[in-house]
Amino acid sequence: MKIKNYHFQEQGLQRFLGSLEVQVMEVMWSSHEMSIKQVHQVIDAETSYSFNTIMTVMNRLFDKGLLEKKTTGKGRTKLTLFKAAYTKDEFITEQTKNVTQGLIKEFGDMVVTHIIDVMEEADPALIQKLQKKLDEVNQRNKP
Repeated sequence: MKIKNYHFQEQGLQRFLGSLEVQVMEVMWSSHEMSIKQVHQVIDAETSYSFNTIMTVMNRLFDKGLLEKKTTGKGRTKLTLFKAAYTKDEFITEQTKNVTQGLIKEFGDMVVTHIIDVMEEADPALIQKLQKKLDEVNQRNKP
């Protein structure tokens, strides 16, 4: 699952998804399976989005591969349930990896230098984690 747009100016998950998409995914990550109606009820308790808006967003998230859906029953008993295709951690891991790979592919050494500088400013312990990871990679790559 690769999200096509990355919004540098946003915060958190809104760097990858729209604000309503994030709300829907947060609901889905906190449950197993839900119908559009159930998601709408949860979100509508906080905001005033229409059922059709929630349905559109959920179908777009399905098209993006972030939701899975299954339909049971027929006719009046037909019910479509959605569930998250990935855990929140899996989603964040994949998206941050994609962004990092893209930046390194395009800007190489400059990005690596900036990442190390930012890590040192944010939390010096991150440099130790980086060194440990580099040692592991070097150990695996020894002939």
